[in-house]
Amino acid sequence: MQPRLKHFYEESVRPELMKERGFANIHEVPRLEKVVLNTGVKVSTDRSVVEDAARDLSLVAGQKAVVTKARKSISNFKLREGMPIGAKVTLRGGRMWEFVYRCLNIALPNIRDFRGVSNKLDGRGNYSLGIADHSIFPEIRTDGTKRLMGMDITFVTTTADDELAHELLRRLGMPFRKASTAEGTGEAAA
Repeated sequence: MQPRLKHFYEESVRPELMKERGFANIHEVPRLEKVVLNTGVKVSTDRSVVEDAARDLSLVAGQKAVVTKARKSISNFKLREGMPIGAKVTLRGGRMWEFVYRCLNIALPNIRDFRGVSNKLDGRGNYSLGIADHSIFPEIRTDGTKRLMGMDITFVTTTADDELAHELLRRLGMPFRKASTAEGTGEAAA
């Protein structure tokens, strides 16, 4: 079964963008390539903190998270090369489309006093979103969680044009702030 957001993209968003922008080929139309979820934890000798973060990230993504390790030692942070410092997941295909649908339609509206996300892209057609509390996702049970965890979500598109990527994400349902609202840091506080 095809994810509903992918179906919406193929049946509605892609033809509209082709018509408005004058693309001759469907491969010219921008699309979501991947979504990367990343979280970091405070440096700790307790390995269970990193394992809990990886477990929660796996629940949110629907795919096993990979534990990330420090690439180099930094004595001021009491960090040694190879120490586990976080977890990440890269979503593609059907899982990516399902996650984006859940994120835009279920998780983001769960944020208290939510007024939209920042309009700023990274200059290469990608959009990053900071989430302060992972419990906005329905897969996370707050009674079994020992601590709150923040995460970064990066939406990677196939275009390098920020304006085109913004239009794609807006049409997919990204709740961007209105232009009259002052821009913040791009982080959604929960």
